[in-house]
Amino acid sequence: MSRRFDIAVVGAGMAGASLAAAVGDAASVVLLEAEDHPGYHSTGRSAAFWSESYGGPLVQPLTTASEAFLREHGFLSPRGGLHIADSGGAAALTALRAEVGHQVRLDAVDRAGIEAMVPGVRAGWDAALYEPTCTDIDVAGLHAFYLAAAKRAGAALLTGAALRQARREAGTWRIATAAGDIEAELLVDAAGAWADPVAERCGVAPLGIRPYRRTVAQLRIDPPAPADLPLVMDARETFYFKPEAGGRIWLSPHDETACDPCDCAPEELDVAVAIDRLEKVVGWTVLRVERAWAGLRSFAPDRLPVYGFDPAAPGFFWCAGQGGFGIQTAPAGADLAAALLLGREPAGPAAGIDPAPYSAARFTT
Repeated sequence: MSRRFDIAVVGAGMAGASLAAAVGDAASVVLLEAEDHPGYHSTGRSAAFWSESYGGPLVQPLTTASEAFLREHGFLSPRGGLHIADSGGAAALTALRAEVGHQVRLDAVDRAGIEAMVPGVRAGWDAALYEPTCTDIDVAGLHAFYLAAAKRAGAALLTGAALRQARREAGTWRIATAAGDIEAELLVDAAGAWADPVAERCGVAPLGIRPYRRTVAQLRIDPPAPADLPLVMDARETFYFKPEAGGRIWLSPHDETACDPCDCAPEELDVAVAIDRLEKVVGWTVLRVERAWAGLRSFAPDRLPVYGFDPAAPGFFWCAGQGGFGIQTAPAGADLAAALLLGREPAGPAAGIDPAPYSAARFTT
């Protein structure tokens, strides 16, 4: 016999967990997680920083609106972000300031300022913009917070419950999963890299949400990285790095390699490329690669998140395509998605944010 709920949310990563928490006790909710543990894929592999400039001008309102919630609950800690450029990257700094500089504080930094923030920086890296609001974010803590809040609100979590097939009959979704059958009035696709395949298993046309691999390596370096090193980002988006405990750094080549949804692993070449780019920026010695990992960041064709009902599939709701900014926008994104799902106005972080740019209907007009 099928268990019945008002809402079935496919995916218990940050998107699904935060939405389930935001729905609260307004409806009965089940979270369907394909893996044995929620957050195994993208949520668990984040580089763990919060930056208002990241994602562009239509992502920035969601990020900025999430800040108060994240600070109030202790999920942000000071870091600062330095957008750095060599002679070929000056135009990228100008473009960044033009794109988000009216909403995000970006302070010009000269060579002396760069040297003070990044000891050992090589000659040629002479221009930068400093983003003082950039912080570290406790990803695991935030995800656990949302899972706990969803549980307190009565949501059920089913792990090992990959969606096999779903069909809508007489206003009800009949969902076959690896953990048994479920019935729900509404079905939410919060499946991250698997968002389009999940939609197809439900008989819903995919939106073109595509996963891309991003690589991060933990390096031990000499001299050890100072604890107050900012997040250092190339203005042309070819690398970023930040300090970790014990003088280590986390380094990414800022790669975006299109791939199928999978449990992705880092490629040795991508790690080598990242180290080569690092050595062109600073005079540090890389002693060893202690570990490396890769995660999938999933984007809609216009690189904006998708929140809303599918215009051609009654009862099917998209909460997907959140790219690499789904964690930092989670409070506002979940508030907006919950309001759209329940047919009410956002009353939390997303209050006043126009939902139109994120609507699923934008792909059919």
